[in-house]
Amino acid sequence: MDPERWQRLSPLLDALFELEPDARAHRLQQLRDEDPTLADELQTLITLDESHEDFLSEPLIAPLAGLRAGAEVGPYRLERLLGEGGMGQVWLAARADGLYQRRVALKLLRPGLTDSNLRLRFSRERQILARLAHPHIARLLDAGISSDGLPYLALEYVEGEPITDYCRNHQLPLEQRLKMFHQICDAVSHAHANLIVHRDLKPSNILVTPSGDVRLLDFGIAKLLDSEAPMVEQTRTGVRAFTLHYAAPEQVRGEPVTTMTDVYSLGVVLFELLTDTKPYRLKRQTDAEWEEAILGADPQRPSQTMLRRAEDSGADVHALRRHARQLAGDLDNIVLKTLSKRPEQRYPSVEALALDLTRYEAGRPVQARPQSMGYRFSKYVRRHRWALATGSLVAVVLSAALAIVAWQARQAVAEAGRAQAMQDFMVGVFETARGTPEGQALDLRGLLDGSLERGNRELARQPRARAELFGVIARLRIGLGDYREALVLLNRQAAIVGATDDIPVSLELESLTQRGQVLRLLGESRQCIALMQPALATARREQAQLPPQVSEFYSQLGRCRRDNGERQGARQLFERSLTLRRDDRDEVGTVENLIDLANLQADAGQSGAALQGYAKARDQLRQKVGERHALQVEIGTRVASLRQGLGQTDAAEREAADAFALAQEMYGAQHPATLSLRRQLAVLHIDQGRYAQAEKELREAIALQQRRVSAGDPDPSETRRDAGELGMLQRRLGMVAWERGDNATALASMQRAVTLARRHGDNARLADALYDQARLQHATGRDRAALKSITESRELRMAEVGPRDARVGDTDRLLGLIELSLGDHDRGMAHLAQAVTLTRNGYGSTHPRTREAELTLARQQALDGDDSALTRLDALAGLSQTDLDLRRTAWRAQAYAAQLRCHGPDREPALAKLSSLQDQLQTAQPDGGAITREVTAIVRGCGGVDSG
Repeated sequence: MDPERWQRLSPLLDALFELEPDARAHRLQQLRDEDPTLADELQTLITLDESHEDFLSEPLIAPLAGLRAGAEVGPYRLERLLGEGGMGQVWLAARADGLYQRRVALKLLRPGLTDSNLRLRFSRERQILARLAHPHIARLLDAGISSDGLPYLALEYVEGEPITDYCRNHQLPLEQRLKMFHQICDAVSHAHANLIVHRDLKPSNILVTPSGDVRLLDFGIAKLLDSEAPMVEQTRTGVRAFTLHYAAPEQVRGEPVTTMTDVYSLGVVLFELLTDTKPYRLKRQTDAEWEEAILGADPQRPSQTMLRRAEDSGADVHALRRHARQLAGDLDNIVLKTLSKRPEQRYPSVEALALDLTRYEAGRPVQARPQSMGYRFSKYVRRHRWALATGSLVAVVLSAALAIVAWQARQAVAEAGRAQAMQDFMVGVFETARGTPEGQALDLRGLLDGSLERGNRELARQPRARAELFGVIARLRIGLGDYREALVLLNRQAAIVGATDDIPVSLELESLTQRGQVLRLLGESRQCIALMQPALATARREQAQLPPQVSEFYSQLGRCRRDNGERQGARQLFERSLTLRRDDRDEVGTVENLIDLANLQADAGQSGAALQGYAKARDQLRQKVGERHALQVEIGTRVASLRQGLGQTDAAEREAADAFALAQEMYGAQHPATLSLRRQLAVLHIDQGRYAQAEKELREAIALQQRRVSAGDPDPSETRRDAGELGMLQRRLGMVAWERGDNATALASMQRAVTLARRHGDNARLADALYDQARLQHATGRDRAALKSITESRELRMAEVGPRDARVGDTDRLLGLIELSLGDHDRGMAHLAQAVTLTRNGYGSTHPRTREAELTLARQQALDGDDSALTRLDALAGLSQTDLDLRRTAWRAQAYAAQLRCHGPDREPALAKLSSLQDQLQTAQPDGGAITREVTAIVRGCGGVDSG
């Protein structure tokens, strides 16, 4: 805007700002009648002021004529306008003569202000800036006058943002804001030492670089303190060389400025840094109101400003109030002292202001407040609070130490007595064991029973010692496989722990962990979770103090969750336990958790990852502990099961055999882990067609299991469990005897399995035993007996799982075969068709039992003359050879298809297929078997030559 035009507008605009809205509109209408153009300009300025808070905060002076991007001033080429100030414009520029590539901030003088005084001051500014060398002041690089007579200064270009914007955008805390303000003070103090007053300190002249350093700009309106004739400022907006919002009262009045002028401006900047607002609250942001506030109004306290914002703001009220408490007191007084109207009441120098801020930060009394004794004492206490608190704490500790020492002495006596009692007890137990006849094995279980009786007698008055004894004996019982006996002991231990006050948390966690372990080993995973889950919060709280107990607690609870199908919850617990054990350097515990995580991968069908996990656990166990460790048994068992599921029968048999040998050596033959491995070996031998070896393993397992059943466990559920295991072994022995052709043994073993299940009321096992018995009876031509067995089995399964379950479909398949053998063709075919439907719906279309049902139905339909059934047989003959069950179905499908073709035009290919199949069976089943006998019978029926 033209300066002369602004000189006319400025007083009219100030007068309009003083009026109320209605009166202002009336006055504007009067001016519009006189000069419509003038009224429109005034209306535009009023609208801009209402919509932009910082409007008119900078002088409105006409731009430098003829300057644009690309123009050259002296040796510099202009790139873009950076800003305008009271004396001129600042452009981003670069050397046009190629002397150097550095970009500069080029400051140019405005036209209309180029009287001799201002030109002289511009010339002096070049000398002033040349004397300033400070890391927080933008440096003078060059100076001169262009060919058009335009004076310029080339200053260091600072890329940054105003300090208030930087602090607000980065949400800097109070400490960092004060640190930056110290940099400002240091720079201004350096200028004052060189007899330079800045006179226009404001956020836009204080930039923060991306690295967080402060740079002061624009000493272009500074005056030499030693100038001979100080100039008097004009107060009109159009010719001000300072920014009104940050001006000191003496500047507004046009009086000479001093270093105290910069102190006042620094006070305004500090106020804005602390509160993100300016120190005066005005109804209208006009120049006239600002001048009145600067000259006569008292500034707000920074803390009151923040409290008022907290009352007006609906968000983060607590943060604003907390910030207000930080500002209240010393910082309030420091800011108000810098904003004093009279220069002599302010800080005498910038150094004094910075020193008072340093006192505040160090917790010392500041000079801006009255130095009362109470104030100085409170500062002393706050400054030395840690030393005073430490001294007080030492006094309290010393006072309490005697009482603690006395209490610890009593505890030590009690602990020594308990330890001595436990030592005497264990010595007595082994002294009693000397009475064992020479050459006779030590009865460990009898020794544990005797130690329990003695412990109840000798430790009756020491409940904690008795609880620990029960835990030790229970752990030994678990190692022997006596899970029920261990649970009884642990329940007694829990009763003592619950009734005793001084039981440590470590013993409580150990007790819960062992009880959960036994419940899981007994197949009661849900009861285990219900018992341990409430103590999970206690375990988390104590894991830093009791890592061994807490890691074992996490592991056992995770195993119970895994058994209950909660894989994700189990994984979280295993990983927590693994972290604790690695930190505690628990090598064996770490291996346990590696096995746990591999088990989860196996459960999820990630066989490759699981095998890698077991291998890692095995290698770590060998390196840290050695070959002979109980965990080697568990790893071997898991790997054998996984490889068996993958169809790697030979590799699975080697793993199981190694684990079985180690289990026998470490646990003994009757331990549950040893018995389980023996059964696993028997199943693997069956899969390998080594029926003689399988029968041997099963007979030894039956003999050992028979002892457990005959021992007469007092718990009916445990007796039923052992009887169920014995019945399953008898069933497998019966099927193996049938595969070997020993029908009498097969039927006798199966009858014993049926009798055991019926005696103990186990309907699920009874249904399975009756199903296997019916298979053997049908295979040996006893179809009437087989019909009775399969009918009862079907009724039991329907009562247990309903008529649409896949297991009922298995029963219907065998029932249909028996009915067909008895001549009831229609009923038999109906049951076979239903078997296909139920197994397909229940197991899935690719399951081995579904394929077996499809094979039985297709063969009978083919025998009835259905040509499409023969095609289905051919499809079943091509099933996978890697899955053992599917391989048996494929063998039988090949035999049945060849049997149907061996008397027709395809006789020769059919006989060749049968011969090839016999060779496969001889390799796969070296001990023969039911399928081998069936194929041999088909070959003979076709008139072929038996290759076996």
